[in-house]
Amino acid sequence: MRLSTKAQYAVRALVDLSLHSGGRPVALKEIARREDIPLNYLEQLFFRLKKGEIVASVRGPGGGYVLARASALIRVGEIVATVEEPLNPVACLDGEESCCSRVAQCVTHNVWKGLGERIRGFLDSINLEDLTLEARERLSASSGLKGE
Repeated sequence: MRLSTKAQYAVRALVDLSLHSGGRPVALKEIARREDIPLNYLEQLFFRLKKGEIVASVRGPGGGYVLARASALIRVGEIVATVEEPLNPVACLDGEESCCSRVAQCVTHNVWKGLGERIRGFLDSINLEDLTLEARERLSASSGLKGE
């Protein structure tokens, strides 16, 4: 099972936004440049993130995007769920009972269901603030190495 670039780019972009905003809006072109994400792709992701109430847009000169709430209140699982299709390891968990003729007697159904729950639980255990603090530490460490 593999997440698409939607989830990877959305989480990276939001860490960047959290790291560089300092309470002011950040333009998507800045995030796109720093994170090496195509701007048009980032615009599509931020449309979804805005609709999911994870970010808010600020219009006008100096406009851009800000987090809709504190980074500690934004979970990675929420970000992924906002930009990805349902995060289920097998199709029969997508809610369509007709996709599998063996649902009633399937002994592995609970294995796949448990796997999906653990993946979602893991992603929900990490918040954007955790990732922002780690990014800040890595930036600080790498800039310290350059000065030696």
